[in-house]
Amino acid sequence: MTGFIANLRSSIRTRIRDTVIRHYKRSGVVLFSDTTLRDGEQMPGATLEPDEKLQIAKALEAAGVHSLDAGFPASSEADVIAIRKMVGVIKGPVLTALCRTMNSDIDAAESALSENPMRKRGVSLFCGTSPLHRQHKLNKSKAEIIRIITDSIQYAGNAFRIIAFSPEDASRTEVDFLCECYREAIDAGATTIGFPDTVGILTPEKTANFIKAIQDNVPNLDRALLAVHFHNDLGLAVANTLSAISEGANVVQCTVNGIGERAGNASLEEVVMALALHGDQYKRTCRIDTTKLAPLCQMVAELTGVAISRMKPIGGANIFATEAGIHQDGLLKNPDTYLPFRPETVGADGIQLVLGRHSGRKAVAHRLEQIGVDAADDLVATVVEAIKRQPKGSVIDDVVLKQLVKDASVA
Repeated sequence: MTGFIANLRSSIRTRIRDTVIRHYKRSGVVLFSDTTLRDGEQMPGATLEPDEKLQIAKALEAAGVHSLDAGFPASSEADVIAIRKMVGVIKGPVLTALCRTMNSDIDAAESALSENPMRKRGVSLFCGTSPLHRQHKLNKSKAEIIRIITDSIQYAGNAFRIIAFSPEDASRTEVDFLCECYREAIDAGATTIGFPDTVGILTPEKTANFIKAIQDNVPNLDRALLAVHFHNDLGLAVANTLSAISEGANVVQCTVNGIGERAGNASLEEVVMALALHGDQYKRTCRIDTTKLAPLCQMVAELTGVAISRMKPIGGANIFATEAGIHQDGLLKNPDTYLPFRPETVGADGIQLVLGRHSGRKAVAHRLEQIGVDAADDLVATVVEAIKRQPKGSVIDDVVLKQLVKDASVA
């Protein structure tokens, strides 16, 4: 009787799991899995303390991410502490822990996440599958790799209901073997299979080909979500992520500001805004609150110490700033003339009309009026010419501007 009840419970859990997976697949929603706290933090110089990770995790939860790659418990005690700080505090996203296909890693993940409900904790297993990894890193045959994968997934099933498996270096793995790994992983109990472009070598076209091949050659894919994870070594991580979304990927893993190993990962904020602006093309939705993006970018930059390029999409300082007179004139008449989206869409402070050599009369007059100076045409013309004569690198702030007005009045 005891065995019958156990089997019945297992059968019910399986049916519930399969129902949830089918729901997500039918919904058309792109689920965002953020790995800022794990892969992002692996970036040299981007180390985060446990309390800082918790702060970012709260902001990611508020933004609407589906799951958080919270850390690698077997790698350090600090990761364990950080994960335990999130347990009971982060209640929306699923908290997952990264593990090698080793029982000891899975045990460490279980210990770190033990107080989180089953439906809100998961494990992400990875094992190298490419010829390079099989021969030079693991010294294992294909058959041995398959056995390692299935044994680890089955072991993880003792403590987790949410189990992801990713073949490390998938983009350099033979397609037939890659699909075999996925088939066996799903049969062993994986609820998500990941496709990681570990060294960032793919193009959008080759990405699409891989996703199509997986869909065509993994017949049990209806029982698992398909996730993707792209690195940015060719500057194509966002483009490759969008290509995978077009082909039906269910989950995309990204980092805030694109931080991570080497050239980093796909930027969460860039993928989100591409989906938001081009719903007609992708015909997919996501549950990310775009108004949280710019503050999130700033928070991650401040806590990691990894500065954002001024030209970085979404979070960069120049995104809503211009010194060009023609652009300034257009923005004053209608912000949409020279912006793809308005600052408030991503929670940014606002448009900045930077005064400099390239500025025109309209922007100077606008700023003079803002600081309480009557912007008469003659005064504006004199101040514009004075600005153009300033040395290279000069910053025309309000103090300097008032001095130029004073000088013009004296003249």
